[in-house]
Amino acid sequence: MDNDDLDVTKGCEIIVTVSDKKDDLVLNPLPQKPHILQSKDNILCLYAGRGVGVVTKKGLKTKPNFPAINPTPLKEMQKIYKRFMQNHKALILYSCVSVKNAEEIAKNTANKKVGVIGGISILGTSGFVKPVSSESYLESIKTEIRFAKANGCKKIVFTIGNSSYTKAKRVYDETDIIEIGNFVYDSFKIAKDENIKDFILIAGIGKITKIALGFKNTHNRFGSIDFDEIQKWVGSDFEDIVTVKGLCEKLDNRSKCFYHTAEKRAKEQIKKWFKESKISINISEIFSCPSPSS
Repeated sequence: MDNDDLDVTKGCEIIVTVSDKKDDLVLNPLPQKPHILQSKDNILCLYAGRGVGVVTKKGLKTKPNFPAINPTPLKEMQKIYKRFMQNHKALILYSCVSVKNAEEIAKNTANKKVGVIGGISILGTSGFVKPVSSESYLESIKTEIRFAKANGCKKIVFTIGNSSYTKAKRVYDETDIIEIGNFVYDSFKIAKDENIKDFILIAGIGKITKIALGFKNTHNRFGSIDFDEIQKWVGSDFEDIVTVKGLCEKLDNRSKCFYHTAEKRAKEQIKKWFKESKISINISEIFSCPSPSS
């Protein structure tokens, strides 16, 4: 079933193979233990096929050395298996779930970072696809936060955008870095619920400015920057300013003042959202505004 999720797996071709011989299956080449589905005395050994990852690290919902198929999809598979096996006795079957071209698709996910090797994960929280663009992305963020916590992370590094993520990897352990897209409030909320209190946020000055203005999601569809307001922060009034970069160029050597004001206000805004929780936020490593000569 198709949907409007912002996910690299959208439109993937999923192939399920069932046989009474394990040798008929084309599997992920990593050593793996099968998930066992059972209906009375009937047994199904479920493996990761080509394009579906195998879990190799602790901290995920699925244990190491098993196919990266989350509990909810497994539960739905179990229901279907029981329905089909009602009139059978003492059968042992072997099955695998494969996804076409997913070894390549997985390179655009965080799977390798969290120890899912050889393909994508079969995820799901309800067993049904809903047309909600944010749901799968937020579930991915939650998974990464829980994985980081389970592996001893004390300080989460949130990044907004590919450039921020690349910059963060030069300094921090990749396990601690989570690319949150535009989901600023939601990501901090998930982390707070997981009892994470120490954060570093790396983002471009445009995104930081939006946070400072109170945007919980920095995507353009949630609104534009109020340039009349931010010009008050630096005590200047320029005409025809439509981008933060343009404002910085107008400010010239005063752009540093704006940079620090946006940083301070963004930090205050995040703490205001979560005022009942004492969180520590460092935004000192955001990108500085480009100068006219750069």
